[in-house]
Amino acid sequence: MAASLRLGRQGILFGFRLAAAFDRCLLATHPCQDNVRHLFRSPRILGVSPVKVEMPALSPTMEEGSIVKWLKKEGEAVAAGDALCEIETDKAVVTMESNEDGIMAKILMEEGSRNVRLGTLIALMVEEGQDWKHVEVPHLDAAGPPSTDAVVPPAAPSPARPPKPVVSGLLRLSPAARHILNTHGVDAKLATPTGRRGLITKEDALNLLKKSPVPKPTRAAAAPRPVPSPASTPPPSGSRPNIPPLSVPGKPGAPGTFTEIPASNVRRVIAQRLTQSKTTIPHAYASVDCDMAAVMHLRKDLAKEQIKVSVNDFIIKAAAVTLKEMPEVNVTWSGDGPRALDSIHISVAVATDKGLITPIIKDAADKGVQEISANVKALAQKARDGKLLPEEYQGGSFSISNLGMFGISGFSAVINPPQACILAIGTSRSELRLCEDDQTLSTQQLMTVTLSSDGRLVDDELASRFLDKFRGNLEHPQRMALA
Repeated sequence: MAASLRLGRQGILFGFRLAAAFDRCLLATHPCQDNVRHLFRSPRILGVSPVKVEMPALSPTMEEGSIVKWLKKEGEAVAAGDALCEIETDKAVVTMESNEDGIMAKILMEEGSRNVRLGTLIALMVEEGQDWKHVEVPHLDAAGPPSTDAVVPPAAPSPARPPKPVVSGLLRLSPAARHILNTHGVDAKLATPTGRRGLITKEDALNLLKKSPVPKPTRAAAAPRPVPSPASTPPPSGSRPNIPPLSVPGKPGAPGTFTEIPASNVRRVIAQRLTQSKTTIPHAYASVDCDMAAVMHLRKDLAKEQIKVSVNDFIIKAAAVTLKEMPEVNVTWSGDGPRALDSIHISVAVATDKGLITPIIKDAADKGVQEISANVKALAQKARDGKLLPEEYQGGSFSISNLGMFGISGFSAVINPPQACILAIGTSRSELRLCEDDQTLSTQQLMTVTLSSDGRLVDDELASRFLDKFRGNLEHPQRMALA
């Protein structure tokens, strides 16, 4: 019995040794096992973890932006501080710089992508040394439900089966296509995109409306059924009619049609701020005529010395000096009430292709007319080129809008919140006036100036005193030098 137990124990130990030797033999004869293990750990199978590039806030008031141009291509090396792309903000076109080193792996938002919300993923980068071609692209959620403002038609029985949605993943719609589909209550997923990178264009939306079944409206039994005209186009799928109707791309516009024009970020922000101004600020207006004879004479004397300055430069200087003499006008309105400003920054309206931009002449009261002129020219050129920095168009305390060069005799401007005032300048004109001292007639070069003021901050009496002092400074330019 004892002998059999010893033999059994020895047999078990021999079996363990034999199994271990067999495993070592297999590992020696099959080195590919390590390669297989390495394969499943490689980036080709697992993917390279990306560095996300999101739409940044390039200005304090920016809520969305548009990709104008990519300055880096896929596979190109990127160093910290390199320019990645040009983004159109609510004020200008700003260059976005990289915060990290790496390689541009995937561009998710192509050039021309508009209305990209802050925080949206626009590109992917990988670290140096990684295979950028196998970057792991994160899953993008599909677009949200259609707007609640859309008119949803009642369901109507139709013998034909509705088309299956052909768009998967993130829906990308042009502004015109989104407006058309939301207006008619049609699901955007039913459209077949023909644009770049799956973009649903206006033509795709119109084609979807033509293919959609038209529900039969219920009519009274006694009402006569009108016979449609052969030239008329049937209304879109069960919705309110378009008045005026949409124009069809590629065809001549019929009478009463219209064409939608996508609004730029600058134009959209201007519309929002003007609506906010006229609906939340009680505007008050006051006008005065200024005699420009002294300024005109001084300009001629300066021109003889090769110093070229404009009438607008004198107006900016006169407004800044008047604000320095009357600090109670140099205020803005915050959520809690008035806020007095320590510095005098004058905003000057500049017309660009995308709308009015207001670059700032900082500390205008402490600058001479010639320095103000140089600053205005430089900032105006940057505004037209779309290269203004945020600090160059934000923070003004007082605005000036001059339309005199267009022959406008006088107008009232809209206040730029949170500022309290804006000065509207008309053209100068020659008028024959009676001199009260000697009862003689003389010709005066008059210019009408209209002050739009926030009634919560600058009442009528304060606005009148400001205009009177402004007129005195402009009609006697030597006062501005003494101030």
